[in-house]
Amino acid sequence: MAKKTLYLFNPEHDLALASGEINYMPPASARQMATELALLPVWYAEEGSAVLAPSAYNLDYMKRMQQLLGLSVHLMTEPELASERNLDIRPWGWDIAVRKRLLDLGIEKHALPSIEQLNKLRSCSHRSCAVELLPHLQLDNYFCGESFYLTLPEEWKSFVESHDTCLLKAPLSGSGKGLNWCKGIYTPSISGWCLRIGSQQGGVIGEPIYNKVEDFALEFYSDGAGEVTFAGYSLFRTGKSGMYEGNYLLSNEAIRGKLSQYVPLGALTDLESRLKCELSKSVSSVYKGYLGVDMMICRFPENEKTAFRIHPCVEINLRMNMGVMTRFLYDCYVHPDSAGCSGIDYHPSEGEALKEHERMSATYPLEIREGKVCSGYLPLVPVHKRSCYRAWMLVAPTH
Repeated sequence: MAKKTLYLFNPEHDLALASGEINYMPPASARQMATELALLPVWYAEEGSAVLAPSAYNLDYMKRMQQLLGLSVHLMTEPELASERNLDIRPWGWDIAVRKRLLDLGIEKHALPSIEQLNKLRSCSHRSCAVELLPHLQLDNYFCGESFYLTLPEEWKSFVESHDTCLLKAPLSGSGKGLNWCKGIYTPSISGWCLRIGSQQGGVIGEPIYNKVEDFALEFYSDGAGEVTFAGYSLFRTGKSGMYEGNYLLSNEAIRGKLSQYVPLGALTDLESRLKCELSKSVSSVYKGYLGVDMMICRFPENEKTAFRIHPCVEINLRMNMGVMTRFLYDCYVHPDSAGCSGIDYHPSEGEALKEHERMSATYPLEIREGKVCSGYLPLVPVHKRSCYRAWMLVAPTH
């Protein structure tokens, strides 16, 4: 009997990984995000697969997307799970808390990774692994980047005081969380933060601050059996504090073209090959699924030989990510003569998200040509009166 693939959006994954607790309870905001954006996997799910989501307000949206864009994915609700056998489950990210949740919902143990496997995956997700990988990716003068794993209080203090500005990171955290921006003074609040993170996660990551001009990522797929393949490029936007804001909907060629305005194309293709090789050695037998390596293009003073360089490993996300989702979105659902952007917004007051959804629907009417979006606004999940989170894409013709 063929396995049925089931996708599950658990955006609290990074928090669950950091906590390391089997009974981890995410904050209310993360639970709300998981519920309201539960349908996001329909945009990268395989044909004929299912997505775990409540059916109440998602069914109408699904029917509409099936008619508009020929989506061939269906909903599965939690009560239906227990009676399903032979499932291939693909969460946003694997951790021991999501494994426990699936067991509680009636999934058989043999269909899930073991706790031992998930503990290995957690240690590979620790940012000290990105610190170790970084020197192997400094291929020539077109590359930059330093990162340190600091485990002692005197190291934290001396790192902060020896840099006018620097960034401290919690080794397990994600999407712009767990960051501490420092200005040369080791304040009591920075010291307290370092002690707390150090005792929970073994240490603190220290990095100088670079003059960033672009955020991008190289995306890969690990087959879990020793091989990693390149899955494409992602170009994204972050806010001042480093929080993710959204992706650009562009072809791989267009992203390469944009990046090659700063650095030679050869530097990017060499980096693809080196990363494939390094990741095959380090994570390919521990992890099965998509992963992304976040990078930056940084500007250097005019008097230096190379004005722009690639920081090739800001962090490694051993999970599904918005970059891979956007790659699928563009390749499968956007007309090749169009381009655009996608975003995830948070609207704290009731009715605000719906209002913005209605405004964008009216301002940018959706136009579909040859079964693909060629212009306009498309919500990527349903939006209703009580929604606080919105995921969307906005597309326009390029010619």
